[in-house]
Amino acid sequence: MSAPLVNVRAQKVPPLSLYVHMPWCVRKCPYCDFNSHAVSADGVPEAAYIDALLNDLDADLAHFSQDWSQRPLQSIFIGGGTPSLISPNGYVRLFAGIRARLSWADDIEITLEANPGTVEQGLFEGYRAAGINRLSIGVQTFQGEQLKALGRIHSGDEALRAASTARAAGFERINLDLMHGLPGQSVAAACDDLAQAIALGVTHLSWYQLTLEPNTVFYRQQPILPDEDVLADIQEQGEVLLAQAGFQRYEVSAFAQADQACRHNLNYWQFGDYLGIGAGAHGKLTLANSADITTASAEIWRSTKTRMPKDYLAAYSAAQSTGIPSVAAYQAKLESIASIDLPFEFMLNALRLTNGVPSAYWSERTGLSPNTIASTLAELRRQGLLEHTPDRLQASALGLRFLNRAIDAFLPEHSEPASR
Repeated sequence: MSAPLVNVRAQKVPPLSLYVHMPWCVRKCPYCDFNSHAVSADGVPEAAYIDALLNDLDADLAHFSQDWSQRPLQSIFIGGGTPSLISPNGYVRLFAGIRARLSWADDIEITLEANPGTVEQGLFEGYRAAGINRLSIGVQTFQGEQLKALGRIHSGDEALRAASTARAAGFERINLDLMHGLPGQSVAAACDDLAQAIALGVTHLSWYQLTLEPNTVFYRQQPILPDEDVLADIQEQGEVLLAQAGFQRYEVSAFAQADQACRHNLNYWQFGDYLGIGAGAHGKLTLANSADITTASAEIWRSTKTRMPKDYLAAYSAAQSTGIPSVAAYQAKLESIASIDLPFEFMLNALRLTNGVPSAYWSERTGLSPNTIASTLAELRRQGLLEHTPDRLQASALGLRFLNRAIDAFLPEHSEPASR
C-alpha cells in the first residue's frame, strides 16, 4: 500500500455509487477476461459471501473516514460473473446491510446483471421485490450457432424469453448486452440481432465489438473475425438502425432511449466516485478531510480488491477471528492518483461520452487548474479531434473514431506540469 502521492483541492466531491462484484458463473466463456470463476459442485457460498461483502464495506468506510451521511448512494451496480446465481433473499439481506451503513438517494438506481440461462419468472419477480429496478441481460447474440461459438449457456429463444419475462415481472428499465464482429458474422446477421433487441421494447442497449483479450481462450486459439470493411459496415448500418428506433448513442458502446442512460455508468465516465466491494472489485474515491465536502481538501484514490473468491472469503474469516474489519485484508492494490496522471485518468472516462462533460468538471473533480490541460486541448481541437466548445470537454465525430489518439495525448509523457 503506497503513501498518498498528491493532495489536490477538489472543489466538489463527486456523486457516490457502489459496485458489487459477484465472481461466479456457470461456465467461463472463451472471450471473457472479467474476474469470473466457474461455480463448483458445492454451489455459490451465498451467505458467507454476503457476510464478506458487508465486512469489506465496513473496512472501506472505516479506512476512508468521512461523514458518509453527506454522501448518499446514487446507484448500485451488481456485476460479475453471473449475479443472477445469487437468490433474491440474498439481495434482500445485502441491501439491508448496505442501507444500515450508507444513506441512499430517493431515486437510487440498482442494476443487476443477469444471464438468460440462469433466470426464470419467479427469480425476476423476486429481484424486483428486493429493490432491484434495472436489469442488464447478457444476451450477446440471438443466433444459435454464434452463441455456441461464444460458449454461452443459453439459446436465442431463451434470450428472447428472458427480456419478455423481465418486463412481465415489473422491470421497466432493461438493458441488453449485444456483441458484434463475431466469428463469421455478416452485416445482415449483426443488424438482425439489433432488430430483435429493438422489437423486445428494451430501453437500453450496450452494443460493442468482440475483442480478443489476453488470458482468454479466444486469445490463445483465435477465431477468424470479420475484416475491417465488414466491421465498418456493421457499425455504420447498426448505428442507423438504432437511431431510427429512437436509441441515442451517448457513449462509445452505449445506446439509450430518452432519459434511459445508465446512471451508474454515467457516474464512472463523469469521473464520479464509487466504492467497490467483492472479489476483484475496483473503486475510486475522493477522500475529503473536511466536514464541508463542497470545499474539501481531498485525495483521489483507486482500489482493487483481492481477485480470487477463496482468498476474498479467507480475508473475511481472518476478520472474524479478530473482530476488526481490515482494509488491508481485502485490498490487492490501494493507491492515490498522482496529479501527473489525472489528465489521462479523467479523459479516459470523459471523452467516451458522445456529449463529453462540462468543462467545470475538470477542476471540480481533479482539483487541478484548467491551465494544466489548456495547450493539449488546443492542439486536439486544431486536429479536429475535440469540439470547439469552451463549456464542454467533448470529442468530435472524428475524435470518437480515433478516440485512443485523443486520449493518449493526455498521457504523462505528453502532458504539461500540473498546476492548481
